[in-house]
Amino acid sequence: MNGTTVDRRPVAGTFYYGWVVLGIAALAMVGTLPGRTQGLGLITEPLLRDLGMHRVRFAQINLVATLLGSGFCFGIGGLLDRHGSRIVLTSLALLLGGVVMALSSVESAVMLLVLITLTRGLGQSALSVVSLAMPGKWFRRRLTWAMGVYALVMSLGFMMAFPAVGAIVLMRGWRFAWMSVGAALLFGLAPIAWLFVRPEPDTNDELEHLDQPTSRAIDSTFAAALQTPAFWVFGLASSLYGLVASGIGLFNESILAERGFPPEVYHRALAVTAITGLLGNFLAGAWADRHSLRHVLIVALMLLAGALVALPHVSTTTDVMLQAVAVGLAGGFVMVVFFSFWAKAYGRTDLGRIQGVAQALTVLASAVGPLLFAWCAEATGSYVLAFYLLAITVTLVALAALIVRIPASAEP
Repeated sequence: MNGTTVDRRPVAGTFYYGWVVLGIAALAMVGTLPGRTQGLGLITEPLLRDLGMHRVRFAQINLVATLLGSGFCFGIGGLLDRHGSRIVLTSLALLLGGVVMALSSVESAVMLLVLITLTRGLGQSALSVVSLAMPGKWFRRRLTWAMGVYALVMSLGFMMAFPAVGAIVLMRGWRFAWMSVGAALLFGLAPIAWLFVRPEPDTNDELEHLDQPTSRAIDSTFAAALQTPAFWVFGLASSLYGLVASGIGLFNESILAERGFPPEVYHRALAVTAITGLLGNFLAGAWADRHSLRHVLIVALMLLAGALVALPHVSTTTDVMLQAVAVGLAGGFVMVVFFSFWAKAYGRTDLGRIQGVAQALTVLASAVGPLLFAWCAEATGSYVLAFYLLAITVTLVALAALIVRIPASAEP
């Protein structure tokens, strides 16, 4: 080398390595499966039978674990900003893999609480923050398009992972399934992260290949970002969708049964929501690449509000499927906005910490959602009041998104 500086700037037309990082980030998000409600749902029934545990006690353990686990969102962002994605992602994959393997051998309620808390904290909270922040460290002008691709790849990954893990649970039992998931994190995701994740660009050289020529992004500090009303409006909007999705997702079979529909309709509605969510990812990514994230968010919230108002009135299978389409599209739109807004509005310097707070808000909302729906059903004998109150709240947040001032870099 003899002191020679290697020019790392990409030549026009060459492959941009940020796309490799984006793919690994999407894979990392799929790796959060054992720390998510839907992932835990794959083993809930056999776990309860195995441990002889009452359903209410398990729900209480899950609530405490989710709330405690949300605290992992705060510290991980600072580590990511200081040490980079490679070492933090590799460490999290190793830690989460070990915890999931330990959970496969759990025998007591106390250890179940400890280990589920760790899977929530390391998976749903910490690993999610890292996964979401990684593309933001590499993309600027084309961030929304990149995050649309990220959301699409991630959704496809989950669509393959959920039935695969579910099949293992049915064939070999939940303990073997969770041991296998832990091994995949330890011997799959961790080595991939260590070998293929490069340090984020420390200058704009690499960003210029795709992003920098027309970028207006100005990096904000963590404190400055939290002082902007836009942070809280966009954070509340994303969290509100998470609250609705978690509440309806957990009780949707019961909600539709209240309207006279059998479980088969619920299962079909799930598939429709998943497919239209993918369509929403693609449409939002393409739309936001040329237009404001504000407009994408407002349309998503209006779709969600309409779906909430419609749900108590569905009377045919077609009604249910149309309502599922609206929820899926809204979710796909919100997902792209949530993935893109923080880096686009506040830059890369403190992105990990900024995204950590935003992720914590969504985790807390997701924990509250099922309780809110359960309380409403218990107090009134129906879920209807919850739908109407949430529809009003969603509409008010959409109005706030319409008038709030957002950083110029988040505008087209």
